Amino acid sequence: MKAWMIDALGRHRLRLGDVEQPEPRPREVLVRVANVSLNYRDLLVLEGTMGSGRAFPFVPGSDLAGTVVACGEGTSRFRPGDRVMSTYVPGWIDGRQLGSAANPNGMTLGGPLPGVLAEFVSLPEDWLVGAPGSLSDAEASTLPIAGVTAWFSLIEEGGLRAGQTVLVQGTGGVALFGIQIAKAHGARVIVTSSDDGKLARAKALGADIGIRRDGDWVKALIEATDGHGADHVLEIAGGSNLGKSVEAAAVGGQIAVIGIIEGLDLAAPAFPLLLKQVVVRGIFVAPRRAAEDFVRALDAINLKPVIDRRYPLAALPEALAHLERGPFGKIVIDVAE
Repeated sequence: MKAWMIDALGRHRLRLGDVEQPEPRPREVLVRVANVSLNYRDLLVLEGTMGSGRAFPFVPGSDLAGTVVACGEGTSRFRPGDRVMSTYVPGWIDGRQLGSAANPNGMTLGGPLPGVLAEFVSLPEDWLVGAPGSLSDAEASTLPIAGVTAWFSLIEEGGLRAGQTVLVQGTGGVALFGIQIAKAHGARVIVTSSDDGKLARAKALGADIGIRRDGDWVKALIEATDGHGADHVLEIAGGSNLGKSVEAAAVGGQIAVIGIIEGLDLAAPAFPLLLKQVVVRGIFVAPRRAAEDFVRALDAINLKPVIDRRYPLAALPEALAHLERGPFGKIVIDVAE
């Protein structure tokens, strides 16, 4: 079968090669991969910024949708012909994340665990969930990180209520899922971007207000909410941008820290954080149970993932370059011809 691999750190080390097709071991299922969606973390993993401890040769990618073609001995959750999608944190079924204070669990698909940019993968059945019947494989492949993260941040951890204001930063995968989920639950949504065209497309998707990020967007948001601020913030940039999110948050607001595009070290002013009693919550996607709940909710809220562009398997380098430029929604790789 074909698989993308690196033999050392660096995107320039990527090569598409022939490897032996895996066989499912006990309690594993063999999946014919139809589509893989890309995440910003894939760039960080390839360069070694994220997901240390990988073994080479290493297959990148974490988010797949495909079809079960064979089952190992003792499997019971799936059978051949079932459509499935991956979960980001294998073994996290429900409840709080695994690990300890000194050693939180960082074992994730696509770094440090082997990834899914291959024609076939064999995975433990507990690492998969059933794909939604209302979505294509390409659409379903966008859910494991971006869709589930937005759902878990706003609905499960955030307790979003109708009438609240949600700030969504940027127009990537998590952001656009956030817009649709928030609107489906009766919230007002404000989106920020440095691109007027993307702001217009976000408003067409359901956002109520678009604000340019290259101006004083905190002041603009506070004015747009008559001084109230944002009840929920999807903090996708990270770094020093957290400070602006704190300033933009409402009294008692919640900030879901999701992204690290602007840096791994977060910075925020203490006084507004304390005076407004803002809750800052780190999000590491979600357990499998939350992904299953999200899949069940998709039909009810009529959500459709936004795919910016699809690339053939051989065009992964071009797809990663597009990802680095900043897509509107998700970039998807067509693995199956």
